[in-house]
Amino acid sequence: MSHRALAVHARRLATSIVLPVAVALVVRATLVQAYHIPSGSMEDTLFPGDLVLAEKVSFGPSVPGRFPGLKNPLPSVHVPGLRPVRQGEIVIFEHPEDPAVDLIKRVVATAGQMVEVRDKLLYVDGVAAPWPAEAKHDDPRVQRGQRDNFGPYRVPDGHFFVMGDNRDNSFDSRFFGAVPQAALRARPLAVYFSWNGAAPLRDKIRWTHLGPVR
Repeated sequence: MSHRALAVHARRLATSIVLPVAVALVVRATLVQAYHIPSGSMEDTLFPGDLVLAEKVSFGPSVPGRFPGLKNPLPSVHVPGLRPVRQGEIVIFEHPEDPAVDLIKRVVATAGQMVEVRDKLLYVDGVAAPWPAEAKHDDPRVQRGQRDNFGPYRVPDGHFFVMGDNRDNSFDSRFFGAVPQAALRARPLAVYFSWNGAAPLRDKIRWTHLGPVR
């Protein structure tokens, strides 16, 4: 094969690889992204081993944001979102202590609302908050400290307050405070795969768990 033919072949090969990768990165940065659930803080709504597809349009993506393998984000432009975050929905956001890590929790209060936990029970603006369908308490004891007794605390402007559905085993706003709106990353849509590493072989995939995230 001549040098010219080799050059043409190399260009075609590069195009066939670079273009799909570039499209995938643009889609990941602006539209949808897959996330892996690493911990049990959202059980029994989400389990370790869940793979979740999330959309970025609602809250506005940062483009190009942080690409895989990079700890720090690239210089980016924030695209305005379609709406503000809502109380009760599950969101993915930047870890307040490590921006390279994303967390997933439920929004229990938004800016201006008063949050209080009394003997494990959550109150927002003085009213008992709705209990998520799959949320739970694993520890029947009421402990001293902010896990089981917190606040009252008013959520600052431009922030929201999150808690895990596994209320006794979640590192959330009770410990690191309200989350700034700028830290929002995505809204989970559906669990498209769920792997239970501790289960017998025939039960490894949680088939009945696949579907919309609520």
